[in-house]
Amino acid sequence: MASVELNGAAIAGWDTFHEECKRAFGFPDTYGNTMDAWVDCLSYLRDEDGMTRFRLNPNEVLEVVVKDAAQMKERAPDLLEEMTFCVAGINERYEDYGEKPALKLVLR
Repeated sequence: MASVELNGAAIAGWDTFHEECKRAFGFPDTYGNTMDAWVDCLSYLRDEDGMTRFRLNPNEVLEVVVKDAAQMKERAPDLLEEMTFCVAGINERYEDYGEKPALKLVLR
């Protein structure tokens, strides 16, 4: 299983969240630093669009590990809630296209 780690201790709000995600996922320079852009980039993990540094096989899942999630939740609780909501929506999008879910969120 492919895995990516986000440093929750480095995330204090939206700006640092997007900086950390751009670094960890390898989002393109054109990444818009919004949750809409985050969802868009992670909706193409099995395509050759180059929206992340990951290219998953048809049944492969990307494990998104948020290290020090408790610190992130303490400083930005709405952000972690939004991230969880968006992961569910992205997986639903994959299922709508007849594919298996592509993301697994792990809080450590």
